[in-house]
Amino acid sequence: MRTAFFDLDRTLIGFNSAMAYAKWEHRNGRIGTLKLVQSAAWMGLYHLSLINMNRAYQRAVASYRGVSADELDQRTQEFFADQVTDSLLPAAAIALSKHREAGDRLVLLSSTSSYLAAAATERWNLDAWLANRFPTDTDGKLTGKVELPLCYGAGKVDHARRYLDAHGGGTLAQAAFYSDSYSDVAMLAAVGEPYVVNPDPRLRRLAKRRGWPISDWV
Repeated sequence: MRTAFFDLDRTLIGFNSAMAYAKWEHRNGRIGTLKLVQSAAWMGLYHLSLINMNRAYQRAVASYRGVSADELDQRTQEFFADQVTDSLLPAAAIALSKHREAGDRLVLLSSTSSYLAAAATERWNLDAWLANRFPTDTDGKLTGKVELPLCYGAGKVDHARRYLDAHGGGTLAQAAFYSDSYSDVAMLAAVGEPYVVNPDPRLRRLAKRRGWPISDWV
């Protein structure tokens, strides 16, 4: 069995779910305007691969220290139902169906939270998800930390390799990966079938040099 890994933002869906979530939290009065502006700045730098993601992620998650994991899960489920559930791009749905019909395992591989990844995996009938997890204390409340290695950049390769070692599904050299972001170059280079989707400018240039297939799904 082969495995096809899919990024989420600007790949399966046509927007950045983290920014959409920040706006949704702001509308619901759970974060202030300053936090929203900071999130927008981080997302802009992230899209250009010009940010220390480990530091930015730790700072973002720190604001949730003491929040019940069940509460955050519920909030994320509500956000997903309101903002994301019907946003699967038609071309992404076709790609998922193609791999499903071929008998491939479908795995979401994203720097999003475990809560959002789980919701997407259930909604779109994927087989598994790999994303960022937030430890909790004995009372089930977030500690304000994120598990390392971060599921981002080269960390995605580590997560994917460990998943394949534990669950089968072939090797990275046999796997496919779909992504839009230059930050995913390590993972794209590690798989046998890299697919560049809706790429940012740096990734588009690199993909052309390396001969990776490029598709525009939006």
